Amino acid sequence: MQTRQQITRAKRWVVKIGSALLTDEGRGLNKELIGQWVDQLAELRRNGHEIVLVSSGSVAEGMTRLGWSQRPHALHELQAAAAVGQMGLVQVYESHFQRHGLHTAQILLTHEDLADRQRYLNARSTLRSLLALGVVPVINENDTVVTDEIRFGDNDTLAALVANFTEADVLVILTDQQGLFDKDPRTHADARLISSGCAGDSNLEDIAGGAGKLGMGGMLTKVRAAARAARSGAATVIASGNETDILLRLSCGEDLGTLLLPEEEPLLARKQWLAGQLKAKGRLLIDQGAVKVLRDQGRSLLPVGLTAVEGHFSRGELVACIGPDGAEVARGLVNYNNDECRRLIGKSSDQIESILGYVDEAELIHRDDMVITADKR
Repeated sequence: MQTRQQITRAKRWVVKIGSALLTDEGRGLNKELIGQWVDQLAELRRNGHEIVLVSSGSVAEGMTRLGWSQRPHALHELQAAAAVGQMGLVQVYESHFQRHGLHTAQILLTHEDLADRQRYLNARSTLRSLLALGVVPVINENDTVVTDEIRFGDNDTLAALVANFTEADVLVILTDQQGLFDKDPRTHADARLISSGCAGDSNLEDIAGGAGKLGMGGMLTKVRAAARAARSGAATVIASGNETDILLRLSCGEDLGTLLLPEEEPLLARKQWLAGQLKAKGRLLIDQGAVKVLRDQGRSLLPVGLTAVEGHFSRGELVACIGPDGAEVARGLVNYNNDECRRLIGKSSDQIESILGYVDEAELIHRDDMVITADKR
């Protein structure tokens, strides 16, 4: 079907694999099984897809290494298990990816990292660089220092947030169920798999979490994650990790699992998501040449087009771009703070390092971080 073809064309994938698909029934990580996952991910890379992996499993591995047979209740013990287990998790992934000549990178995140605008941009810049270098980022929650992630097991939400800030085309959430059913298949023999739907549809949340049925299996968090991922234009597939070669079959357009699509086209959805994030913290006054470049050519804002800076803002905060006539032209996430922007007024991008002593980005605002707006005087 046509919607499945969107998955085949997706360039950047975020793949979330839960603990049940990585561990050996409570006996730590299943290295052979992880090797099979890596084989599929490596094949996707060879086929031109960029891969970001969100992986659970650190607590389970840590418990095995520490000789614990039962999951502890004390938070500090869970965090200790996560710290120990993360070492094993990374070692297993690195060794298997090296078989395919691929490097991995460990990235530990919390929700706060993605809520803070400067940390958001820092993390995203790092991810972009890693993907450009052909590295496979392996992301997990920073369980050692946060509390609510371990307590609620919220890797589905984390994966959706990663899909947002990496501007992924598709989020694949692998589970031990075939996908989202219209009824709980454990109690209803006539339950029907929902092949596709609209991310954010409240009816799907009712199905996934109604009366404590499918919600008990974690399906509600997956449906909500799909809605969150859709805000930046990503489609989501919820599928069974027990299916043979599930990732490769999805990449070929096979009708597996539940496909939840964003209401808007990806680019428009991302722009709307960006525009709704924050109120502008400051204003960048730009010349007519810059106005033309932004409006007519859809390009990034460079320092050379800057004429003045108003307000106090930090890197990563939202600012408005104002033309010579006082009309707002665009708004976006700025790559330098207000003092640095003032020092860069009218300068070329190749002068940034000599002026500031470092260079982060060549643009004041990258076009992917910008939305063209109407006059807001």
